[in-house]
Amino acid sequence: MMTRRELVPTRRELALTRRELVKGIAAGAAAASVRAEASGAVLRAADVHPGNYPTVAAVQWIDAQLRERFGGEIALTIYHSGVLGSEKDTLDLARIGALAVTRVHSSVLNNALPVTRILSLPYVFDSTEHMRRAFDGSFGDAILAGCAERGLLGLAIYDSGSRNFYNTRRAVETPRDLHGLKLRVPQSDIFMESVAALGASPTPLAYGAVFSSLQTHLIDGAENNWPSYYTSRHFEMARHWSETEHAYAPDMLLMSKRVADALPAEQREFLVATARRSVTLMRERWDETVRASRQSVLDAGATVRAVDKAAFKQAVQPLLDRYLRDPSIRALYDELRGFA
Repeated sequence: MMTRRELVPTRRELALTRRELVKGIAAGAAAASVRAEASGAVLRAADVHPGNYPTVAAVQWIDAQLRERFGGEIALTIYHSGVLGSEKDTLDLARIGALAVTRVHSSVLNNALPVTRILSLPYVFDSTEHMRRAFDGSFGDAILAGCAERGLLGLAIYDSGSRNFYNTRRAVETPRDLHGLKLRVPQSDIFMESVAALGASPTPLAYGAVFSSLQTHLIDGAENNWPSYYTSRHFEMARHWSETEHAYAPDMLLMSKRVADALPAEQREFLVATARRSVTLMRERWDETVRASRQSVLDAGATVRAVDKAAFKQAVQPLLDRYLRDPSIRALYDELRGFA
């Protein structure tokens, strides 16, 4: 079982500052950065999560496979714990070729990449098992292929678990209990609309800004998965957790298409195939981390409430119906429901 020491970043891990790293990357942006990323074959990868988070561990495994296969001709340097900025920052860097690989939550892509919107809609997945079946099949292939629309190569879809509400003020069992609460949501229109439909006040913030916003009472709570709730230490202030399981929006591992195209074909094809294989490792680590995180926050005094899930589904059904009037979203919805 993973411990808090393994999950939470140390000061040494955070020694490199965001300012130093972003300055270095920005200095060689655009075409020059593409050449730099591909020529030296040491590719930069970014994640906002700490060093032993499952998504980071999966990318570290990809790096090990690359080094073994090509004898160091190609490798990944992984900057975790948000030292390269927010997910939006790293996504922008990847799109211009100034960063090779980034792991972002799929909600970051919703506004710019329509194919990902289905992933954030409420109650479209029934369970973790349903979600994994869909992502391992043609549905997942379609989502990854759609990333090319924005200059990105979809490498893998990683679990991000079920999302649940937590807050500083009170237990939540029905949508009515959310009324009046200011809740952080990802910077996605769908998440904002979903929380508003439930009667709360959505506040879009970067993930890294949540802790201080809870401290200063800018927000009353947020929604996320067990590992993020634990590693971010949000449970220290927001102790009321409610098992709404309102979304299963995943993480996505993406590569700059410009950097990928500059690599030799053999290296590019191996990297893509290895990224797909990393999903198995990531899921094993994820399941272990969920169990450890849940137990740790319960031991620390957080309370967990079951909810009237039927009432939550009913409250967001008009929102879901509206999005499903889009034929492209409807087609993806019908496909993923076929994996239920």
